[in-house]
Amino acid sequence: MRAALEVASSLALLGNSRLEPLEVVHLCQRAENNFVGVPCGIMDQFTSVFGRAGVAIKLDCRSLEYEPVPLPRHVAIVAVNSMVKHELGTSVYRERVSECKAVLLALKEKYPEVETLRDVTADMLAEFNWVPVKRARHVVSENMRVQAFANACRAGNIQSMGVYFTQSHRSLQHEFEVSCPEIDFLVDSALTQNGCFGARLTGGGFGGCTVNLVTREAVPDFLTRIREAYQYSYGVDPQVLLCEPGNGASMLA
Repeated sequence: MRAALEVASSLALLGNSRLEPLEVVHLCQRAENNFVGVPCGIMDQFTSVFGRAGVAIKLDCRSLEYEPVPLPRHVAIVAVNSMVKHELGTSVYRERVSECKAVLLALKEKYPEVETLRDVTADMLAEFNWVPVKRARHVVSENMRVQAFANACRAGNIQSMGVYFTQSHRSLQHEFEVSCPEIDFLVDSALTQNGCFGARLTGGGFGGCTVNLVTREAVPDFLTRIREAYQYSYGVDPQVLLCEPGNGASMLA
């Protein structure tokens, strides 16, 4: 949402000027890095501009090449807001970025060909035994899960999609350690609901939302039950949203 607002604001301030879509993406990322102070990547801003209805965007953050991956039509995406607020600029998020950089520097000393963590293998990481390696291990395994998830989408294999989706959360929970009890509760509760085959946190963690893969016919029951479970355990009514991938921000005629 923040990235989408940045895109919209940037476009509005241009007046009669025109920027190429990728220029807008970089402008919005710089605003978040330099003005807001969050050392984030380019994913949110990129998808806010290049998003397309009915598809997921498989993005190579190094080359910025991207591929639209059609989502199965009978799959719905449901976001559940834990109502736990997170302040990424001052949270452990910045620490995680630093830890990953430390691991990368250590690996470069032994493997000069390594440029970023995407060049790292699990065998390379196995040679080290210190806490930051867990953070890097999440990044390395997440890259593999993205590839596998995209393949499952193309094949319409929703069960495999769900497996990779949920594995992503477990890695964020135990390796990257950016979850929190409320988010873990929402994920665990979602996975017990009929029709939900995958759940994970989304965003920077330490609160915020989960995103859930649910068969469309199960959505009404899922919305009711996940709210009831969270209200019962935490006394909070979570915001629940049915999300539809849409086209990216653009200038209105």
